[in-house]
Amino acid sequence: MKRFALVASALLLSASPLPVLAQEAAAPEAVATGTGATIVPVPGWASETRDGMLVFTAPEGDASAAIVGISGIDNGADAVAAAWEKFAPGFDREVSISQEPPARDGWDNITVSNYETSPAEKLVLQGIALRKGDQYTVVLIRGAMATIAKRGAQLGQAFGSLKPADFERETFAGREARELTPARIAEITDYVTRAMEGLEIPGVGLALVQGDRIVWEGGLGTTELGGSEKVDEDTSFMVASNTKGMATLLLSTLADEGKLKWDQKVTELYPEFRLGSAETTDSVLVEHLICACTGLPRKDMQWVFNTSAETPASDTFVQLAATEPTSGFGEVFQYNNLMASAAGYIGGHLVYPDMEVGAAFDRAMDERIFDPLEMNRTTFDFSEATAGNWARPHARGYAGPVERAPMDWNNMIVPYRPAGGVWSTAHDMALYALNELREGTLADGTDLVSAENLLKRRQRYVPIGDESWYGMGLMESARMGKNIYFHGGSLIGYKSNFWFIPEDGVAAVLLTNSDTGQGLLGLFQRKLLEVLYDGTEEAEENLAASIKLGAEARAKGREDIIERGDAEVLAALAPRYVNEDLGPLVIERDGDATWGVVTSGRSMIGTMANDDGTHSLIMTTPGMFGLPLVIGEREGKRVLILMDAQHEYVFTEADS
Repeated sequence: MKRFALVASALLLSASPLPVLAQEAAAPEAVATGTGATIVPVPGWASETRDGMLVFTAPEGDASAAIVGISGIDNGADAVAAAWEKFAPGFDREVSISQEPPARDGWDNITVSNYETSPAEKLVLQGIALRKGDQYTVVLIRGAMATIAKRGAQLGQAFGSLKPADFERETFAGREARELTPARIAEITDYVTRAMEGLEIPGVGLALVQGDRIVWEGGLGTTELGGSEKVDEDTSFMVASNTKGMATLLLSTLADEGKLKWDQKVTELYPEFRLGSAETTDSVLVEHLICACTGLPRKDMQWVFNTSAETPASDTFVQLAATEPTSGFGEVFQYNNLMASAAGYIGGHLVYPDMEVGAAFDRAMDERIFDPLEMNRTTFDFSEATAGNWARPHARGYAGPVERAPMDWNNMIVPYRPAGGVWSTAHDMALYALNELREGTLADGTDLVSAENLLKRRQRYVPIGDESWYGMGLMESARMGKNIYFHGGSLIGYKSNFWFIPEDGVAAVLLTNSDTGQGLLGLFQRKLLEVLYDGTEEAEENLAASIKLGAEARAKGREDIIERGDAEVLAALAPRYVNEDLGPLVIERDGDATWGVVTSGRSMIGTMANDDGTHSLIMTTPGMFGLPLVIGEREGKRVLILMDAQHEYVFTEADS
């Protein structure tokens, strides 16, 4: 079973009040690893030195991260293999893929190796070799997928601090942002254009803000692959989870009016609010609704599979009542869309208590946020957004090249829209960013919201990585010596982000109409910082590597997949399956094509043979490509098993 770069991104580039947060305590000191490098220990994990290796063990006991020194080896892949032999003698796993991303943070070379596992193992195995001179510092990650997913931010926090001796990270602290002159803007737009070509992104909406004004806004590319309609500053894109910060802005206006207090129990405002744990329910204050710090895991599969236009907004609260925490309150970052959805709906309810919660939220956002900010093309109404100038979604399917993705799957966000259902434009998002820089003061000098309650959304609730935190629908990174605030958005065929740097009055917006746009977000941020602060030139190398490594990973990921499916495997499927939470899954055949049909949409399916002798159904339609369902049998009935990071869902054949 292929799993690529689950942890490497952390290295290379979710009955009492909330306890004292990590960032409020004294910063932990770095320790020696025994390899010439230093690291800030993984917070909350036990650590020990074992045979010269520094080993961290998760509280659950089923995941570990080891730092192993290796010398006398000529290449990174062999160094990883030697480290495994030292850490786990007899380790014998086939390498799925080994790649060398650009060396950063003082390292001369970096190699990332991922390993074959079978679905039933629910296991993460990864090795990262970091070379400095002739010495390798090798990081080995081994553990239960659920624990690695739950504690991924802790790993990122620690291993983002791993560095060679005497290395000083590049910092922009104390530097003034350079003016975004026409020449510098052209440098940025030229870079984005080349990235779009390499990453196969049909269209981009882009805006740059500096000096309390929009200095550039417009579009690059087209609204549809092969189309002639150009993207401009008024082209509508789904901006997905960027909605979260807008919803918390609504809560800020209510805090100004005294309709809520940040430290007030949610159940006092909305008695129907319930979580799977009574203790956690009682602990949740208003400020915790979108802090990703309550211990509730990500739980998206219900609405990804079992949502229709008729699904009521109140389903958010039904699902939350069945969701239990998997970590301690305030312990780790765990991203939960349902909590964000509840936050927005509760805010709308406080404004219009006699309306249905979805309609109340939509109206409150229009009247309190979008209209005052003159975000005239920002809406939750799909029909309005797609009536004129709008970007169509794109993604890769099995074939590889980017193509149109089905739009109907994105309807799944409608019932949970405060978490990510808004449509917007580069122009409107620039106005939203300007509001952040102005701390709630409108262009005419009046206040949309007080600075105090706007800034509350930037409070550092829980670490998401090294010198990075999650607030209320906003993220912050201080790694480069500047406090950079941002948030991304991801739905099928749409990837986006916006950034603002209050110290220098700069902001940027990037909207894309392809899943491959995800790769552009980090590339763009680096390029923007280089232009603003005369940074070391890394963006060009990053782009070339992203294109090359991405192509390698895609080719490897398709190796074992039969696009139209193994005929014998498909013939043994039941015609209809059902899961209590995820609804029905119907197998339909059309000529030589087989389709999986669920409440939210349909996808063509192929098959893949797993290492343990089982087979998986693989969705191959663009936007859904790669989602596996393991074929099996339980209690005499045929089943399809879907596993996300912390859950297992079993579709059982329906009685005829």
